[in-house]
Amino acid sequence: MKGSRALLLAALIWLCTCGLATGEDTNEIFMDFLQTLLVGSPEELYEGPLGQYDVNADAKAAMAELKSCIDGLQPMHKAELIKLLVQVLGSQDGS
Repeated sequence: MKGSRALLLAALIWLCTCGLATGEDTNEIFMDFLQTLLVGSPEELYEGPLGQYDVNADAKAAMAELKSCIDGLQPMHKAELIKLLVQVLGSQDGS
């Protein structure tokens, strides 16, 4: 189970950092989503980056599971993910 969680997290980070999203607004939403996922609460996800979307119960359950996985990371690993996010956000500011 932990392997599939790690794979899901890696896929999410890859989507956000590799620019799979096409528009700048979409990239901004992805980055806000990832930032909130890393350091915010599930409620902040639904009020913030996902506020404009109708998130069904199954997706909310998946988000809760993913958030739980992230919250369970070693502090060092979570810090590295946050540093990656800061690096990506910094590179977007310069483009």
